[in-house]
Amino acid sequence: MRLPDLDLDLLRCFVMVAEQGGFTAAGQALGLTQSAVSLKVKRLEDIVRRPVFRRTSRSVALTADGETLLAYARRLLALNDEAVRRLVAPPVAGRLRLGVADHFVPRSLGHILSRFARAYPEVRLEVEVGRSHDLRARQAEGGLDLVLGKRRDGEVAGTHVWTETVVWAAAPDWSAPPGRPLPLALLPEGCMFRERALKALARAGLPGETVFTCDSLLGLAAAAQAGFALTVLGRRGFPPGLEEVAGLPPLGEVEMALFGDAAGRHQLVEPLVSFIRESLG
Repeated sequence: MRLPDLDLDLLRCFVMVAEQGGFTAAGQALGLTQSAVSLKVKRLEDIVRRPVFRRTSRSVALTADGETLLAYARRLLALNDEAVRRLVAPPVAGRLRLGVADHFVPRSLGHILSRFARAYPEVRLEVEVGRSHDLRARQAEGGLDLVLGKRRDGEVAGTHVWTETVVWAAAPDWSAPPGRPLPLALLPEGCMFRERALKALARAGLPGETVFTCDSLLGLAAAAQAGFALTVLGRRGFPPGLEEVAGLPPLGEVEMALFGDAAGRHQLVEPLVSFIRESLG
């Protein structure tokens, strides 16, 4: 039996509904009516022979099959867009100075930069890794073209890439010292993660003491891996040797975004975001 081919146009519409959280919002983003979006999704469901969304009067959610398809759809669309850009789009050359928050290192950065270099061989890519706050200041001063970093609470600037849950992390055998403040390993003052951790403990009436301060998340992870202190990380970025600590006040979520689009760099933003999202699965 010959298997059906997936239509990239239908997949693109499906992905937009999943990312926008609804048919109306997806239609606005695609320049289509809500009914046109619904029709495209129905055609896709006919091809795969199963529903990809659970629809109610108030919300749209992916089915289990829809979640599986979403991962494949993003990969197919990313590969299609990469091929089209390489063969059809005007060649892009020059220098691109990219700042990357160390939340994203070393898990996925190497893979993304390798793909980007293959897609844009004429672009000289220079990468600087550091804290979001410092990188964005450098970008504002003209020292960097693009920055992949954290959005501040309530901020809408930049191109949203993904949402990260912030959690407490420690070595598997770590336990809170009885009768003493929680020992904390945190980034220096001005860090969003640090502020959230201290405020969350204060609201819960739990004493905490910063016993280890470091500019690098890898340094914080090392202190936590050694059992010296409790730290705060994005859930996706756990290095080996750490586990999420339950029973402490929640720290919420943080949005990661791509900032800056000066000097005609817009033609590189979309593929870079696409590569990042695909690497996150």
